[in-house]
Amino acid sequence: MTLKKIMTRFGEVEYDPENTIYFPEGLVGLEDLHHFIVMPNKKEGPLFWIQCVDNPEFAFVVTDPTNFFLDYGVPEPGEEILKRLKAGKDDKLFILAIVTVHPNQEITLNLAAPLFFAPESNRAVQVILENSPYDVRTPLPKVEASRK
Repeated sequence: MTLKKIMTRFGEVEYDPENTIYFPEGLVGLEDLHHFIVMPNKKEGPLFWIQCVDNPEFAFVVTDPTNFFLDYGVPEPGEEILKRLKAGKDDKLFILAIVTVHPNQEITLNLAAPLFFAPESNRAVQVILENSPYDVRTPLPKVEASRK
């Protein structure tokens, strides 16, 4: 095992190239970004970073959207998606959403183009949901302050 190092916004990061998450087609609009690592989470919580190793300028906050939208669901992945993930229809898949923090501090999730991640193959694909009720900039649900 030969570890590699990259300089990122998090400082110098050492990673095992054998353990990167591979996006065969990259991300929507960023087709040249194929290899990512999951950054160790220093805080407990539902959000975590994936860091691109192909271009260290890119890192994304991702989360399981059901942490915020309990009724969020996506159609079962078809054969084409499973083929790209090198996964079988009974394999475990995780659905993740990219989180964006806008300049006005609004936080949104891209629920219209989730990431399907197959841990067995360490592959992921971003899928644009056709005729979806979801938006690419879905605001986090508002939490009402409790009254005392």
